[in-house]
Amino acid sequence: MEVSVYNSTGKETGRKAVLNEAIFGISPNDHAIYLDVKQHLANRRQGTSKSKERNEIAGTTKKLKKQKGTGGARAGSKKSPLFVGGGRVFGPQPRDYTFSLNKKLKRLARMSALSYKAQSNNVMVLEDLSFDHPKTKLIVDLVNNLKVSDKKTLLVLPQSNKNVYLSSRNLERSKVVTASDLNTYDIMHAHNIIVTESSLPVIESTLLK
Repeated sequence: MEVSVYNSTGKETGRKAVLNEAIFGISPNDHAIYLDVKQHLANRRQGTSKSKERNEIAGTTKKLKKQKGTGGARAGSKKSPLFVGGGRVFGPQPRDYTFSLNKKLKRLARMSALSYKAQSNNVMVLEDLSFDHPKTKLIVDLVNNLKVSDKKTLLVLPQSNKNVYLSSRNLERSKVVTASDLNTYDIMHAHNIIVTESSLPVIESTLLK
């Protein structure tokens, strides 16, 4: 699959980049995408929700009222979940939500997500970027020139670039990741995937190893 290579001004360079069919041209597996996104979101959860049960409540254990003759149910402790300020029955406790997935399934999920984007023509290849200093306007101009300023974009770099990262950090609809850290959630969450030329070999080596 061949796509045009663009420069930072949004113009076609006249060159073509080849998107590997084994990554960008497979038949997507929806269940693999679902599992990978589910794991990503689960692993981000803090799991710190906590409520006190009756054995953790500070309160008197003196009998509140006499056993019989009141017309109401028996009551033996202020800590009972039936009373205001009492403990909670089966309330949330701190827990770990993380779970593991097979590496082959996670690779399949990423390739499926990239194939979906390629099929809808939402994968763009860009000449390699080089910012001398961090400046948000550089990224704003880039997405405006590529006519994707009104879309959520994911910019994929071959390696970490502090200037590019800092330039995009304040933009709500733009995110920068390295090719080796590409994940299914980010791919599906973005509308357009902007891949620099040098990132393509890294993506291939990561997903086809």
